[in-house]
This record gives sequence, C-alpha cells and structure tokens, in this order.
Amino acid sequence: MATTLSAIGETRTRNNGRHLGVALVVIATAQLMIVLDATIVTVALPHIQTALRFSGSSLEWVVNAYALTLGGLLLLGGRAGDLLGRRRMFAAGLLLFSAASLAGGLATSPAWLLAARAVQGAGGAIVAPTALALIATTFPEGPPRSRAMGAYASMSVAGSVVGLIAGGLLVTYAEWRWVLFVNVPIGIAVALAAPAVLPAAPRRTGGRFDLPGAITGTAGVTALVYGLTNAATSQNGVSHWGGANVVASLTAGAVLLAAFGAIEARSRHALLPVRLLRSRDRVGANLIMLAVGTAMFGVFFFISLFVQDVWGYSALRTGVAFLPVTAAMLAASLTASALVQRIGARPLLVAGGAAAAGGLYWLSRMTEHGSYAGGLLGPGLVTGAAFGLLIVPLTLVGLARVRDEDSGAAASLLNAGRQVGGSLGLAVLGTVAWTVVSDSARAQAAAAARVATQVSAVTRQAAYQHALAVGFDRAFLVAAAIAVVILVVAVTVIRIRRADLAGS
Repeated sequence: MATTLSAIGETRTRNNGRHLGVALVVIATAQLMIVLDATIVTVALPHIQTALRFSGSSLEWVVNAYALTLGGLLLLGGRAGDLLGRRRMFAAGLLLFSAASLAGGLATSPAWLLAARAVQGAGGAIVAPTALALIATTFPEGPPRSRAMGAYASMSVAGSVVGLIAGGLLVTYAEWRWVLFVNVPIGIAVALAAPAVLPAAPRRTGGRFDLPGAITGTAGVTALVYGLTNAATSQNGVSHWGGANVVASLTAGAVLLAAFGAIEARSRHALLPVRLLRSRDRVGANLIMLAVGTAMFGVFFFISLFVQDVWGYSALRTGVAFLPVTAAMLAASLTASALVQRIGARPLLVAGGAAAAGGLYWLSRMTEHGSYAGGLLGPGLVTGAAFGLLIVPLTLVGLARVRDEDSGAAASLLNAGRQVGGSLGLAVLGTVAWTVVSDSARAQAAAAARVATQVSAVTRQAAYQHALAVGFDRAFLVAAAIAVVILVVAVTVIRIRRADLAGS
C-alpha cells in the first residue's frame, strides 16, 4: 500500500508540481490557524474580561478550554481521519473550527464563549493530525516530503508568535472579537480548497472505531491536560500542584491512560496501534517532542511575561520583539528540511538539543536592568533556531516507515506529545518561577524592613521586578535542563538511518 501510494505521489509530482505547491499552502495555512489560536486570544484577555464580565478565576478558561479539548481529542481526531478519509475530516474539522470561531466572536456571556472555545479545540483536534498525515501521504518520499515537512514545521513553531503579533494588532486597531472572526474567512476558504488540491486517499477497509480505547484514551489525555493546566495556574505566587482537583485529575489521567494501554495491547482495531511503539526511533522522537513542547511553550510564555512585567513592554511591542526569534525558527526549519536528506536526522537532533540547552542557559542570565539587544535578542535567536532545527527531523522520524493506514495515529501521537508537553511546561516551569518569585519577594521585604521603617512604593516595585526576574530566570534554567534531556535522548536512543527517512 505504502509503495503504491508513493508511486502515485511521484507521478503526481512529475505531472503537476504546482498542484502540490497549492496543497502545501492549504495544509500549512490550516496548521498555522490551529497553532496561533492558542495564543492570539491571550492578548485580548483583559478586553474580553471587561466586555463579558469574566471573573478573575474564570478568565483563564478562555485559553484552557481550547487547550483542553485540543489535547484530549487528538488521538480520536487522528483515528477518524484514518477511517473516514483524511481529506474529508480535514475539511470537516476546518468548518467546525470556523463555525466555532464565528460563534465565539458573537458571544455575549462567559459560558457562550467558553463553549465556543471548546468546540474550536475539537475542530483543531481533527485538523492537526490529519494535516500532518496528509503531508505523509500526499508528498512523495525524499526532498519533496522534507520540504513539505519544513513548511509544516515552520507554521508549527511560528504560530504561537504570530498569534501574539496578530492579537496585538487586532486588539489595538479593531476589537477583541476579531481575534476570533479572523479565522472564519480563512478557515472556510481552506476547507473549500481542500477537495480540489488534496488527494482522496482510500479509506481503510474493515476498520472500525475502538470505542473502549477512544473513551479511555480521550478521557485520560483530557484529565492529564486538565490537571496540568490547573497546576500551571498561579494565584498570589503559589501554584496549585497540591490542590484536590489537580491531584484527582492527574491520578484519573494516569489510571485511564494505563487502562488505555492495556486495551490497545489487546484490541484488533486499536486507536493507537501498539506496533507504532515498537520502533525505538519513533519512541525517542515522541519523547523528544514531549520535551520540546515542555521547554518551548513554557519559555515563550515566560519571555512574554518577562518583557511585559519586568521591562514594561506593551502587548504589541512584545509581539514585535518575537519577530527575530520567529525568523530564526523559520530559517532553521527550512535549513533542517534541506539538510535532513543529506546528513540524516540524528545530527540535526543533537545540534538542536545542544543549541537549545545553550540558548536557554543564556536566557537565564537576563536581569531587570538588561535590554532587548543586550539581554534577549542573542539567546532568543539561538533558542529559536534550536527549536526550528528539531521539529522537521522529529516529524520525519515519527512518521518514518509507518503504514498508510496508521499515519493518522502516528501524527496524532506527535501532536498529543507536544500539546501535553506544553501543558507540562507551563505547570512545571510555572511552579518553579512563582515559588522563586514568592520567596525572593518575601526575602527582599524582610531585608528592607530591617533597614527602614517605611518602604517607598518605588522601592517595592523595584523589589518585585527583581523577584520576577529571579523567578523567570530560574524557569529558563530548568528549561535548559530539559533541553539537556533532549540532547541525551538524541544521542542514546535515535539510531534511524538516513535512507529510512525517505519513505515508509
């Protein structure tokens, strides 16, 4: 089957290379929409709170409702593409995403908006794995597929930053509702273009949904993401790892995922075929993707907080400050897609892991007295380039030698790893950062009280900014340690040969 599809893809490329170029634009645009929607709303949160009268404790769920359903339904979305047709599910997911965006933009109450954001996440959970699987089955092996993976990776790594910039522009020059409305024309246009430019790959015959696996797997990932998302929430400098709802959610997630593993090992129609995990290279790639999500999402979150809360940047200026980082990611992704067929995946993973560790350690040296050019630009460029080097080879390794009927499951596994890693990064790095901030602020307050009977507001503000800088720097240092784990896994686990990246 895979060989036949590759031959068809090669014929298609020879006969109509432009057609494949348009297909890539369609897939990459959809991926960009899904990724940037996790951050584009963040900039608009204060305006949303005022307009819809959100309470402070519920406002976070404007972001979390999307992340929760997106992470929880990825495995099911990938399997739906395998069984019902990837092109069909790709278009259906985009239309669902667009309809939910329209509904969210028209929201008049908190409940309305949160429901729309949850449905957006469900649409994204269908689009993300089918988009990646469509690359694997649309583009022939070798350089064409590597270039397509490079474009896909560029959208994946740049989406979060583009979301910050777009959100800042829309909130500044329009209103908060447009951070949702902007998805509607783009999503509909991409969905309508899909049938014309994407191949209608044959659906898997004789397969059916693994209902017990779908229930336990989706519920397990959802509970895990819910627990991690709540643990990442900080209030008065204290993270919620010990909260009853966090402990219960993480425990339930662990139990459900253990049950999911047992079910999948025995199921004839597994949601996640166990054979996908028999490859040490694929397991290694997914472990590294988990670590990339942990480091990347957490670091970009805290860089955004650092420049706004410590250096006083506006939301729009913050987005613009990320532009060089985005450019470094894009350049590194395109470089990796060109090099991976020449030198293989392992050298790029090793180089990316080492560069990430160095760049993140450099970031941990930032202070409240630093400047953008002297404190952030250099380490930001190194870190952005490092993440750009990692995504393309990780995706190729994760999908290498995968049967056509399993490509949706393999793609959803990679996406789920990054999504869960992102929630884990916010939770772990948030715990580190806010604990250090709280301890540092208390220590400085005690020291000031010993030398002065009255502390000025300016002194208190300076002390708090110093505490923030110390806490965020410690989070960057922990992220650097996570990057060392990436390096170790790349060196000790990844053994795939360059020839094996050519096709499945």
